[in-house]
Amino acid sequence: MPVGVLVVDDDALSREVLALLLHGAGYAVESADSGDAALLHLQSTPTRPQVVLVDLQMPGTSGQDLARQLRNLCGPVVLLAMSASEPGDNFAREFDGFLLKPFTMETFAAAIAGKMADAVREPNNTNVAVLNETVHQKLAGSIRRPQLQQLYALCLTDAETRLAAMQQAASNGDDATYRGEAHAIKGGCGMVGAIELQTLATSMEERGLSDDHVASLKQFIVAHERLRRILVAREIIHDRTSGVSGEDA
Repeated sequence: MPVGVLVVDDDALSREVLALLLHGAGYAVESADSGDAALLHLQSTPTRPQVVLVDLQMPGTSGQDLARQLRNLCGPVVLLAMSASEPGDNFAREFDGFLLKPFTMETFAAAIAGKMADAVREPNNTNVAVLNETVHQKLAGSIRRPQLQQLYALCLTDAETRLAAMQQAASNGDDATYRGEAHAIKGGCGMVGAIELQTLATSMEERGLSDDHVASLKQFIVAHERLRRILVAREIIHDRTSGVSGEDA
């Protein structure tokens, strides 16, 4: 299931560009031209986005007031502010982060990576955005099933091997290797729509050997196993015991 993103911006060109970029990166995108329009939309639909991108400089309901109302309507959500200029010091109380326009999709993915595990799941913890359905369907429609199975099995094996290299790099304090392996995982997983692993790898590449890299490695192990189970359940790969281990994380 693709991660749902609501873009709230009063500038039509900005909305269109962001929608195109996000859609191209595999996200499910909706947009609103004001804070008030976004609130009305959310009140009239049963679906909720996992991420909301909010321009800070809009007429009508905006800023902290809009952020609080969005949280009340959406529940668990990653709420990001964006603007073409740096915000004041007090903007961050109700937002999870800030993106300076223009920003890349890699920057966006990194911004949501640390918070996505909590924000994209229902109370029963089953609604995690793991596999981009659009990418998967395109692959399934263009290659034969044995090749599709081989492709996803290769993705899991490659991510597993590179994760082991990252664990070793972390033990050696080798930040360059750690970031390089994360970059490779990000690219490979992105090609097959493994969106949760791609998002986590993006964050790990950008943050490097930070204070929370151990937690990031453990989170990646859990996400890797979650993707494997989904692929097995869909008979996209054959069942096997995962070799990923958190002992060295």
